Amino acid sequence: MMNFKVPSRLRRLLVDSVELPQLQFPMTQPPRRRVSKRPAPQRLADVLWFGRNPGDLRMLEYVPPGVKGPMPLVVVLHGCHQNAEDFDRASGWTALAREHGFAVLYAEQKTSNNPNLCFNWFRPSLVTRDRGELGSIREMIDFSCRVHKIDADRIFVMGLSAGGAMAAALLATYPELFAAGAIIGGLPFGAARDAMAALDVMARGSTRTAEKWGELVREVSPEAARYPAVSIWHGDEDEVVSFANAEASVAQWLAARERPRTKGRLRLFDGGERREWRDDYGNLILELVTLNDFGHGLPVGSVVEGWEPANDTERFILPAALSAPEELVKSWNLAA
Repeated sequence: MMNFKVPSRLRRLLVDSVELPQLQFPMTQPPRRRVSKRPAPQRLADVLWFGRNPGDLRMLEYVPPGVKGPMPLVVVLHGCHQNAEDFDRASGWTALAREHGFAVLYAEQKTSNNPNLCFNWFRPSLVTRDRGELGSIREMIDFSCRVHKIDADRIFVMGLSAGGAMAAALLATYPELFAAGAIIGGLPFGAARDAMAALDVMARGSTRTAEKWGELVREVSPEAARYPAVSIWHGDEDEVVSFANAEASVAQWLAARERPRTKGRLRLFDGGERREWRDDYGNLILELVTLNDFGHGLPVGSVVEGWEPANDTERFILPAALSAPEELVKSWNLAA
């Protein structure tokens, strides 16, 4: 057993063989009311059978009507204490999909797998290629590609918190499948191998070297011909997942690509900074978006005072200088 004191704000995020007391998350931003700037979310369809489901996850999807020709697919992974429908209403992904003509796929955790609805990114048996929860998500993607007109070269994944850690696992394990992905308030692939170690690395980060982080990716994808572009988003005041994990994710993907850390280009914006790394042809391969005075959650757009979150999902959908879903639509060229 590792000898450390687990910060109380983290204990509800993960459940393993140990029992952890049920504590309340502190609000990291004052409660505010979101201003609707886009059409209402579209209804998600529940897919009852999509093939083999080794991780026993739920699949929901939205496919916009009237789209001609192959369309992009965005896979969305929620965080702990969240579900697909609430996350979609708060983030606006299906509204963006209807507006721009791309499909959205939600993988949803079940309480039978994790009482706190966290994806089990820290359990190796569940994030191994074609096994466990990772295998279920791969089956969902394959189903969507078979049933709908999906452009196989334009498949993307975005995850928040535990979903961000699971997105990192998908990008590392199936680099040939994704054009790009986003890790928001998440952790690098292979950061932990059990619940207690996960709590520790969430709180403090890890002392692994960049080369060790890169080896974790190369070990699971030794024959990768290419890697997807990776977008990492993190608040500099995140008290749930330490900012050190964002830096470790940067180190992991640069090392996997054998690119030097010093080549990043810094761009400032009101409310944060964006550091970009490009390949020899000028293509964006990695970015780190740091949000100033921002806690743990999905960054969205403008808000007004007087609103309180309706559920646990909305507690981690936070106002920011940039809206992550809208910015990803732009950077992934999803806008019709």
